[in-house]
Amino acid sequence: MEILTQILDFFLHLDKHLAQIINDYGTLTYLILFLIVFTETGLVIMPLLPGDSLLFATGALAASTGALNPWFVIPLLIVAALMGDNVNYFVGKFLGGTIKKRERILFFKREYLEQTEQFYAKHGGKTVIMARFIPIVRTIAPFVAGAGSMTYSKYIVFCIVGALLWVPSLTMLGYFFGNLPIVKQNFELVIFGIIGLSVLPMIWQFVKAKFFSAEKTTV
Repeated sequence: MEILTQILDFFLHLDKHLAQIINDYGTLTYLILFLIVFTETGLVIMPLLPGDSLLFATGALAASTGALNPWFVIPLLIVAALMGDNVNYFVGKFLGGTIKKRERILFFKREYLEQTEQFYAKHGGKTVIMARFIPIVRTIAPFVAGAGSMTYSKYIVFCIVGALLWVPSLTMLGYFFGNLPIVKQNFELVIFGIIGLSVLPMIWQFVKAKFFSAEKTTV
């Protein structure tokens, strides 16, 4: 229980913890940020790391302390996201055949893979871009894309576009707005707001599939 409390505290007070990391580790902070983003996007078993809020807090601290150079950290984290995605994609490609032969591996069921393949086929590469902005989904999407039928040449284009939109947008949002007094005084609420906006598309898709498809069936 204590570990969960510490994790929650880290999420909600990410600005303070990140500031402490900068004070303790200096330029090694760049490596720490790189590893966090890489791990969240590259290891399918680590989907709960703070991606969106981390980028926002990074931008805010770059503006307030000057200890982080936004023109260095943004390209660095774009590379981290792309490297993580590629690792995840090829792990999915390696395990995809096994998943299709068995009912499940870890928390991946064969039916989930088949449903996701159908979703990719219907909505195309924009799904990869949209997934980048949704927590948990951005960790799972590259794995499923690799395990499914999406070719690498198609995947990598949308993967690059997603990374180029995700990292700069949230980092610069923090850079320009993260140090406003109302934001600094209510950082926990801002984090919840970022998470809420991020998962909104996923909730909408669930509601749409659950209720609107049911209405069509009954008509």
